[in-house]
Amino acid sequence: MSTMSIPRPFLALLLGVLAFSASAFAQEPRVGTNIGDKAPELVLQGIEGDQVRLSDLEGQLVLVDFWASWCGPCRRENPNVVNAFKKYRKAKFKSADGFTIASVSLDRKQESWEKAVKQDQLDWDWHGSDLAGWDSEAAALYGVSSIPMSFLVDENGIIVAKNLRGMELHIQIDKHVERL
Repeated sequence: MSTMSIPRPFLALLLGVLAFSASAFAQEPRVGTNIGDKAPELVLQGIEGDQVRLSDLEGQLVLVDFWASWCGPCRRENPNVVNAFKKYRKAKFKSADGFTIASVSLDRKQESWEKAVKQDQLDWDWHGSDLAGWDSEAAALYGVSSIPMSFLVDENGIIVAKNLRGMELHIQIDKHVERL
């Protein structure tokens, strides 16, 4: 039985070419709303009239939560979302710098939106809306046809789970928490 020996310089060159080829063909994830996609950028009017950008939250695990003040199922789910925020906002994550929520309201009236945020104690900083209701560009961009609808986005802006309610929200966030 004979063994073939590859000269070390040739082997090093071959491995270098293979590594370069793999990185040359590596692609950025496509922008979309499927799990594994890069979450589309959101730029909306904040509740205080400022501009809020989803990309400003990169580095954190983010729940993008589409809802509205007039939506009964949304309002019933809000206590669970608030509970998740309180439970995870100070947690240590495997690779994210924290957890937060980006609330996207499909309201048409600023007053109704603000009142629901206060009533439901949605105490995180990122609240956005274009006050266009179902004509919202953000809802169209994310393919939202019913609410509540949510997308869990990792620290790199990649969608890792979606349409999370109840305990499933906690289960999915738990997957990213650092275990000691």
